[in-house]
Amino acid sequence: MIESSKMEGERKILRCGMVGGGEGSFIGDVHRKAAAFDGKCQLVAGCFSRDYSKTLRMGESLGMEAQRLYKNFQEMALEEGNREDRLDFISIVAQNNYHYECAKAFLEQGFNVVCEKPLTFEVTQAEELKKLAEEKNLLFCVMYSYSGYPLIKQARKLVMDGKIGDILMVMGEYPQDWLISTVEKEEQKQAAWRTDPRQAGASNCTGDIGSHIEHMVSYITGLKIDSLCAKLDNIGEGRKLDTNSSILLKYNNGATGIYWSSQIAIGNDNGLKVRIYGSKGAIEWGQEDPNILRVTYAGEPVQIFSRGHSYLYPQASSRLPSGHTEGYYEAFANIYNQFAIALLKKKEGLLLANEYLDFPDVNDGINGVKFVNGAVKSSQAGSIWIKL
Repeated sequence: MIESSKMEGERKILRCGMVGGGEGSFIGDVHRKAAAFDGKCQLVAGCFSRDYSKTLRMGESLGMEAQRLYKNFQEMALEEGNREDRLDFISIVAQNNYHYECAKAFLEQGFNVVCEKPLTFEVTQAEELKKLAEEKNLLFCVMYSYSGYPLIKQARKLVMDGKIGDILMVMGEYPQDWLISTVEKEEQKQAAWRTDPRQAGASNCTGDIGSHIEHMVSYITGLKIDSLCAKLDNIGEGRKLDTNSSILLKYNNGATGIYWSSQIAIGNDNGLKVRIYGSKGAIEWGQEDPNILRVTYAGEPVQIFSRGHSYLYPQASSRLPSGHTEGYYEAFANIYNQFAIALLKKKEGLLLANEYLDFPDVNDGINGVKFVNGAVKSSQAGSIWIKL
């Protein structure tokens, strides 16, 4: 038996549970591997599917005890809450429509939470979860995974140190092409639930990938969106949710922005990219080449920052030496690792300095819900400007 309260001697390990992420789940597998990456977390309990037989099969394949495999998340929250060897945190990777109720159930039982985005469908729900977490003094991470890349940390520090001056203009894009055909009609599981308003919420494309642009820009620059004007396009026969979106933005410092996200952009795989233009310089980063950061200062040649070098800020620390690529799994793992470090410090009774809290939190989740709902509202009203 691993005792998570054992804070001395042997390596400290946190017990975690998972809701969702069953057979055929891409993101569930990513979360499991990322959480285990640094040896700080062990998966000991789960409710992987609404079909209990599938949960049992998944648990068996992962070498888990049958007594800690549950028929539903409500049962899991109650049973785990009463155990002496209770979980340290829960990881929620179920479909969007379960996030709010599931997070609330585990928060009420005193569990720290890691939750996939979107945090909730409605802002009031997200704020309720924040209040509950604060009342119970619990850590709450919302998995905006791309902020885990080392060179995003470098970009953030460059902006925070004033290296590129005042932010004037931001451009973000996230094109994919996997929904150019209506694959949801061919029983493609990922497409089926993402294009279903009951499961995905009020938005597909903007909520699924456009929200990553919103968080990335917010994380790097610290800017808050003042207002936006959006046009969401439901491209694809019979679709009720957007597969393409164009959004104009105004930020609280007077800067402007343009976000484009698409799942029908032929020739694109997973092209998240941000460009940030300041009064002194500019920054450019793309997810498909994440180990490179382009920085340009006015009147000077382009600088190429490469991951793993000593000239980077300490915040941009890497797992591997330069020239050895790090990628998607490591970005997730970096967020889990930072969350685990903070939780271990908290369990020791230590005050958590900001350096320990460098992971996307419930406030980021709330901002994401506001962004998506604002974009939907703007588009439905004829692409008018909406104050956030």
